[in-house]
Amino acid sequence: MFDGIHFKFPTYKHNYPPVINVNEVADERLTVGQIVADKVAATVGSWRFIIIQSILLALWLILNVVAWFYHWDPYPFILLNLALSFQAAYSAPFVMMSQNRQSEKDRLTAQNDYQTDCKGEEEIRVLMEHLDHQDTIMLQIMQRLEAQEERILHRLAQIDPETARRLLDDIKQISEELSEEDVNVSGNS
Repeated sequence: MFDGIHFKFPTYKHNYPPVINVNEVADERLTVGQIVADKVAATVGSWRFIIIQSILLALWLILNVVAWFYHWDPYPFILLNLALSFQAAYSAPFVMMSQNRQSEKDRLTAQNDYQTDCKGEEEIRVLMEHLDHQDTIMLQIMQRLEAQEERILHRLAQIDPETARRLLDDIKQISEELSEEDVNVSGNS
């Protein structure tokens, strides 16, 4: 039917590794120090911590100003400043360790996103090549069908000219109807 023509379509194989869940990979590699740093950072950076610390500071100040009990830290509250400085100096490295780990996790996520994007681009490129190839084959098939139609109409005209004329009119009418449908479809989109 196609005069011995063999159609060869482009092939594509998915040989990429599976998509990696960066969160799971990062969580599997956590050391005890990193887990502690994350928990300290989560605690220090929470509203619960701020509220509890604010209440404790207010109690400290009130008890030392009113002096109902022994004055353990009179104004200007040097012991309170020392305690807060110690807390800040002690918790800051934990927060920084947690932030460093999070930035490493973000780098892994960005790298994973890049690899996924590259895979997607390659697959889209192959799909577009495949569609272009299909378009070429369909055009070749259409040209061959039109050539066969002309040969059939020519033979039919030799045998029965009136039937050939009616068939040609029907083909023109169908072609016009299809053209109008194409205009309506493209006009609606």
